[in-house]
Amino acid sequence: MASSVRELVLTCMLLVPWLAAGAPGRQQSSFFGSHLTLTRTRRAPPLADEADDSPVPAGGDALDLPTCLLCVCLTGSVYCEEVTPDMTAVPTLPKETAYLYARFNKIHKIRTGDFADIVTLKRIDLTANLISEIEDGAFANLPLLEELSLADNRLVRLPALPAKLTSFNANNNLLKTKGVKATAFKKLTSLANLYLANNQIEAVPLIPENLRTLHLQNNNITDININTFCKSDDTYYLRPSLSEVRLDGNPLVLSKYPDSFMCMKVLPIGRYR
Repeated sequence: MASSVRELVLTCMLLVPWLAAGAPGRQQSSFFGSHLTLTRTRRAPPLADEADDSPVPAGGDALDLPTCLLCVCLTGSVYCEEVTPDMTAVPTLPKETAYLYARFNKIHKIRTGDFADIVTLKRIDLTANLISEIEDGAFANLPLLEELSLADNRLVRLPALPAKLTSFNANNNLLKTKGVKATAFKKLTSLANLYLANNQIEAVPLIPENLRTLHLQNNNITDININTFCKSDDTYYLRPSLSEVRLDGNPLVLSKYPDSFMCMKVLPIGRYR
């Protein structure tokens, strides 16, 4: 009897490890076996403070990803510069955005709805994109916007601009006088700095009273008159704020128009002979 018990115990000791490992040629199908296999093969998610460097699918677009994954979002500021994959349109912005920097991208068009709900915007910088069109009203609902840069793009026409602008930059575009409304800047009473250099403008636009800086160098301006900066019907009229005017690089000899600068405290920079 004792011998039979010893044999049974020995048999159990040999069979238990064999069963735990699985019979030869037999695949484990239990939940634990499957879970172990999945755990080994599945990619572990990144830690909360660890960047996910998974590659973006080929042909992907920046608009397919959350804005604050592509850009740097700080309190009130969004920095989207040289975004990869290519950013071809204005991204969806957080509601509290006050400052947007989206330079050196491939944005082609500004649509009416791009900034429609972001009434907190104070500065927009879209320098060095591929913008050739801006829909009317794109900046209409931005009551706090003070600084707007559209430099280094492909614009042939300017949209209506917000009333509180203090600085506007459209250097290095394809603008001609017909693409700039005669009163585009005249009613912008807070405008201090206006940059329209390196375009194809043929005439000096009407400028607001408080303008301090006007850059129109390297355009196609061929003529000015006494009413360009001064007033022919008011010999006492002065422009004390206007401290820098650049007209160099235009087919214009400024010495031919001495009466045109009598109201200014400094002479324009440009060709005089």
